[in-house]
Amino acid sequence: MNLDDFYSKLTIPTKAKLALVVLDGLGDLATAEQGFLTPLEAATTPNLDALARVGAQGRMIPVAPGVTPGSGPGHLGLFGYDPIEYQVGRGVIEALGLGVELQAGDVAARANFCTLDAKGIVTDRRAGRIATEVTEELCALLTRKVKTAGDAEVIIRPGKGHRFVVIFRGKGLEGPLTDADPNREGLPIPTAGPTNPKSVKQKKSAALVAQFYQQALPIIARRKPANGFLLRGIAHQPAIATVEERYGLRAACLAVYPMYKGLAQLVGMKKIEGPQTIAEQFRRYVAEYDHFDYFFIHFKYTDMHGEDGNFEAKKKAIEDFDATLPILLEKRPDVLAITGDHSTPCALKGHSWHPQPVLLVSAYSGWDKLERFTETGANLGSLGVFESKYLIRLMQANARMFDKFGA
Repeated sequence: MNLDDFYSKLTIPTKAKLALVVLDGLGDLATAEQGFLTPLEAATTPNLDALARVGAQGRMIPVAPGVTPGSGPGHLGLFGYDPIEYQVGRGVIEALGLGVELQAGDVAARANFCTLDAKGIVTDRRAGRIATEVTEELCALLTRKVKTAGDAEVIIRPGKGHRFVVIFRGKGLEGPLTDADPNREGLPIPTAGPTNPKSVKQKKSAALVAQFYQQALPIIARRKPANGFLLRGIAHQPAIATVEERYGLRAACLAVYPMYKGLAQLVGMKKIEGPQTIAEQFRRYVAEYDHFDYFFIHFKYTDMHGEDGNFEAKKKAIEDFDATLPILLEKRPDVLAITGDHSTPCALKGHSWHPQPVLLVSAYSGWDKLERFTETGANLGSLGVFESKYLIRLMQANARMFDKFGA
């Protein structure tokens, strides 16, 4: 029997409330340069520590041992979808998060404005993290100048900061394609290509991406610092069962950045728009408490500062998050999980394969009697090390949502 079908047969209805709070890129490494402490260990976190004393800790493998995940696979795992089985292009996720209604056959790409030198070498993948207003201006310019690529319509939508999306809408298109992004500075923009060399649809899609570059790059060539752009996660939208269909949970998403809204929408969560800070997200959670069974609440800044290699800023972001936790706890859910979607060590300035820490709190989670929520504490916790796709199952178990198996 399929494991998901097995869980479904055990599922029984309850009135429990579940909340998954994700500090993006939370996990880190204790290096000599950081005083052998991680940002989570160095941070002052009285509210997280209080929860740690009455909860269970562990560490989660986001995809498979040694595999470094993107944010898409990292979150799909947290939602209980095996990220190897459910491979979703980042462009699709970002487009959904921005409110674009994708059609069958649409190919979407997640885009960054970047800085190129005179030889076309990428010198800054994020164009100095330009303001959202600059991205909106550049996207409006490109939209006016580039309507089509080949026989496909081109749709451009700005996101937050340096991010935007590009959608190719036409006949005979399909993803996924390889990235038009070197994924680091010091290299030129690579040409997107089919991941399946035999796919006629992927070849056509790759040709349209190349044509779009030929049309769009000259338009912004004299703009500084955003005189180029990178495309990645170039794919079409797959069919995925919803959270309600899989788990019997009415689910809501409280996220600020489009990508995470898109991930939530992809699995059938209701996007709750409006909140722009973690305090506002928690207040909206309290207001919506009676309307949903499961809440996904996303906090971005731990990942952002980890990617910048800024230990102090990541530590401060954790402290800022902790200071707002009492708002959430005004209506403490029956099951609360606090974790990351992956690790983003400051020493690596990027995502990594290291298991992320997780804290699970419920009336039945057990007390590990650990004083703090840290990577060190997580290594000692009763949850052990497990694949992140099982987190939602542990949350369901703690919500008493499973009947006994067997006699």
